[in-house]
Parts: sequence; C-alpha cells; structure tokens
Amino acid sequence: MTVERAILFVVGLLVLASVLLAVYVNINWLWLTGILGAHLMQASFTGLCPVVMVLKKIGLPQKAGFA
Repeated sequence: MTVERAILFVVGLLVLASVLLAVYVNINWLWLTGILGAHLMQASFTGLCPVVMVLKKIGLPQKAGFA
C-alpha cells in the first residue's frame, strides 16, 4: 500500500465511521464528516496533511496517486 492509497482509506474509514455514529449514536457526529471535508479542501490547496506525514514516517512508499 502506498501513502496515496492509505490516505484515501483512512479518510474514507473516518467518514463512514462518523456517518454510522451519527445514525446510531448522536447526530452531532456529522460535525466530524464536515471537518474532514473541510480538511480535504484545505489539503488540496496547501498540500499539508498531518495523516500523510504520519504515513510517511511509518515507511509507506510514495508514488503517483491515481496512476
């Protein structure tokens, strides 16, 4: 798995988890979904993503994201 694929997996997992928590626990979990969406937009402009930094530190290889 590469950093690019792992970040898609992590964000997708968090979005699904927050939606399920909103449905079954409390609607306020949808704030997490909104925050994730805002972070994705911010990361697309700045290139700064803390999760990517962590994935690089654990040694995942990098290559073109959607090749």
